[in-house]
Amino acid sequence: MVLFFLAFAIGIIAGLRSMMAPAVVSWAARLGWLNLSNSWVAFLGYALAPWMFSIAAIGELINDKPARTPSRKVPAQFITRIVTGGISGWALGAPTGRAIIGTIAGMLGAVAGTLGGAAVRTRLGKAFGKDLPAALLEDVVAIVGAIVIVGGI
Repeated sequence: MVLFFLAFAIGIIAGLRSMMAPAVVSWAARLGWLNLSNSWVAFLGYALAPWMFSIAAIGELINDKPARTPSRKVPAQFITRIVTGGISGWALGAPTGRAIIGTIAGMLGAVAGTLGGAAVRTRLGKAFGKDLPAALLEDVVAIVGAIVIVGGI
């Protein structure tokens, strides 16, 4: 049950920021907190992987702010979030032999995070009178949330 919760939660993070979940999971694998050696996602623990995912995550944090950025709910964005949520969930479940459960939970969490995150950000943007404070708050939630989730492994 804890695995399902953690995988669902990392999926929510992927729904908020698609590259944040694999970036933090990749760091956990690289630092030895998560043993992925016998899994197809072992690449997450390779030397360059955390750096590459981190660069992508930072790029996403920056690119998310302009008004021209497409909605997270357009097909390409939505699918990316589901895929990264599923991969991150797989990685959390792989060490215990429950990768499929982790994948499903991560994908479900990504859907919830995408739709819920968009709704909350819209409401916060209206409350703040502009989107930027809501976007920055969402960044903080994604970063801190991902670290707390991976720390709970």
